[in-house]
Amino acid sequence: MSGIKTGVRRLGFKLRHDYFTVENVFLVAAIVLCLTLTYQSIMAMSRNWDLSEKLSAEKKQLELLKIETEANQLENDYYKSDEYQELLARKYLDKQLPGENMVVLPKNSEAAKNKHVVESKEIAEKQYSNFEKWMMYLFPSY
Repeated sequence: MSGIKTGVRRLGFKLRHDYFTVENVFLVAAIVLCLTLTYQSIMAMSRNWDLSEKLSAEKKQLELLKIETEANQLENDYYKSDEYQELLARKYLDKQLPGENMVVLPKNSEAAKNKHVVESKEIAEKQYSNFEKWMMYLFPSY
């Protein structure tokens, strides 16, 4: 039993005089303090970065809402204008100004609707060289 006691005392003496000296304790405390301060600084910078990103996103959102508000205000002003009121009256109530005549045009025939479609199909079917395509682009009458 005394051997164990002696071993424990030797270990305690060695720990106290070799490892837990004032210099070593201060050195470990300084290292822990530096690591803690570094970690806290990094966390603060990260938090500040996130907050600045959030702030810039909110500022962009605010600018977008301001632009939308201005656009809506302009649209409302247009709807209140006499020009818009006149266009609505012409469109829905068939109103006209004095001296104007109303002209009613017939519906387009199928031939009129498909006239340009046929021409574009003919052009698409014919294979043109690159030079011919450039000439057609630069000189439409080519």
